[in-house]
Amino acid sequence: MTTHHQPTRGEPRVALVTCTELLDLDPDDRLLLAPLAGRGVAVSVAAWDDPTADWAAHDLVVLRSPWDYAPRRDEFVAWADTVPRLANPADVVRWNTDKRYLVELSAAGVPTVSTAWVAPGESWELPAAGEYVVKPAVSAGCQDTGRYDLADPEHRSLAVAHLRRLSDAGRLAMVQPYLSAVDADGETALLFLAGPHGLRFSHAIRKGPMLTGPDLGVAGLYKPEVITPPTATPEQLAVAERVLAAVPGGPRRLLYARVDLIPGPDGGPVLVELELTEPSLFLGYADGAPDRLADAVLTRLRLAPPLR
Repeated sequence: MTTHHQPTRGEPRVALVTCTELLDLDPDDRLLLAPLAGRGVAVSVAAWDDPTADWAAHDLVVLRSPWDYAPRRDEFVAWADTVPRLANPADVVRWNTDKRYLVELSAAGVPTVSTAWVAPGESWELPAAGEYVVKPAVSAGCQDTGRYDLADPEHRSLAVAHLRRLSDAGRLAMVQPYLSAVDADGETALLFLAGPHGLRFSHAIRKGPMLTGPDLGVAGLYKPEVITPPTATPEQLAVAERVLAAVPGGPRRLLYARVDLIPGPDGGPVLVELELTEPSLFLGYADGAPDRLADAVLTRLRLAPPLR
């Protein structure tokens, strides 16, 4: 565990959780260190699977970049259950690391991308044409995700092979129509951070289209992104509020949330993913965002049960 600021008597202690590949933190997360230090918070950094880390010695443990968890999701959520004062809470982590949460959100009236779920051993009858996205229900950083034009014989065979690969690995697969408006409009991520009265909107970013073709593997922990800072529309904010209102246990327990939206067939925003576990927060793309996250950490510290 790396300590960035040695605590003095009475200072709150916060641990930022990462993975072994990012023990110096993602560059975006490093923007949080100075604002926390300026607020008198002692900060440590450790990988989630570091057996020497003393999570119980911290007043708050903040999930930031444990981006290697997907192949060991069961181990990861079991670890989360053991961590006192975890943000976001362990039950939210368990719910949010399996994209079947989309079924619940859709049932709650949230506009979501239409999804077919293909369990291991099952088959899915491919439509004759159309573009579709295939991905596992547990994944991070666009890993094991591909886009296929089913009118193209080569893409068709690659889509079948992709589904078989996921099935053989015992992984639940998702098949979604590719919504072509994303090619022009990209994907908009709305970032919410804790305030004294619950989550409040902080800023938004827009990603360029991420899926250009079949799954050929991703080098590293995630696929590089092209980011621009847009202005969130009232319609996007309204959908995001509906999403957050449907989170089990309510949104007031959360330190952060990221709501990823793309234009649906009618042009209105639809939910692609709700990121409550380890989202990039794009702090470098909005003035004051690192300070707002540091203030959110202080808010959660005030609400967390005291160290025994």
